[in-house]
Amino acid sequence: MNDEQRRKMATGKGFIAALDQSGGSTPKALRLYGLDETAYSSEAEMFDEIHRMRARIITSPAFNGERILGAILFEMTMDRQIEGVGTAEYLWDVKGVVPFLKVDKGLADEVDGAQVMKPMPDLDALLDRAVGHGVFGTKMRSVIKLANPAGVNAVVAQQFEVGRQILAKGLVPIIEPEVDINSPEKQAAEGLLKQAILAELEALPDGQQVMLKLSIPTVDDFYADLVAHPKVLRVVALSGGYSRDEANARLARNHGVIASFSRALSEGLTAQQTDAEFNAALDAAIDSIYQASIT
Repeated sequence: MNDEQRRKMATGKGFIAALDQSGGSTPKALRLYGLDETAYSSEAEMFDEIHRMRARIITSPAFNGERILGAILFEMTMDRQIEGVGTAEYLWDVKGVVPFLKVDKGLADEVDGAQVMKPMPDLDALLDRAVGHGVFGTKMRSVIKLANPAGVNAVVAQQFEVGRQILAKGLVPIIEPEVDINSPEKQAAEGLLKQAILAELEALPDGQQVMLKLSIPTVDDFYADLVAHPKVLRVVALSGGYSRDEANARLARNHGVIASFSRALSEGLTAQQTDAEFNAALDAAIDSIYQASIT
């Protein structure tokens, strides 16, 4: 565990860049980047293209530890290199950005208005590799669609169960029980979710901390007690399908919560832009998300 990284995550000003689209969401991410299916002829070439896109973002002068606290990587990105250095090592050693790894294997089918994570039988081995690359923490996503106590509790129980496995490896888990922003019961689901998280935090041993990645709540500052909780290192927000402007406006009204945006960060970036255009667009995006994150 790197004390300097922990300090940065606990007290630094800025946000987390989510660069962790995996197999299912990669074609969509590339389309938004201006590369349709004709730009690659195999899955391997598709992953080469998304790595080029991520490397272009990470190596940009706009992308550094002054405004970006951390970055979440997909497993395949962690295994690749940027400028001859492992991606996670490059993030911290060159850019001063704390590396995280997405560890979930996707979502199970919906039950009780929620989707828990698929089993992760190889998690211990993946965590050991992450530690070897100097990764600080992990991220794993579940989805809540309805205010069904059984579904919400199943999601949170699984998140914390796996979270304890991650803590045991000396890593900090980002617990991500996303509430679907289009849910007809979003606010009620958030009420159930907060109760379930608070109960799990109480059960965590003193001295252990997790991070929470949550949808921006319907009621401003609804998660203030989680932000202040001694067992929560940081509360971060996902953009969840909101446009960058809307996500930023909503985030700014939630004090102490910082962004962990994926699509909203790369919105407006294209493969066709010159480096000067790309860097200027990325700089503007980073600055707008940073400003919303320091309220």
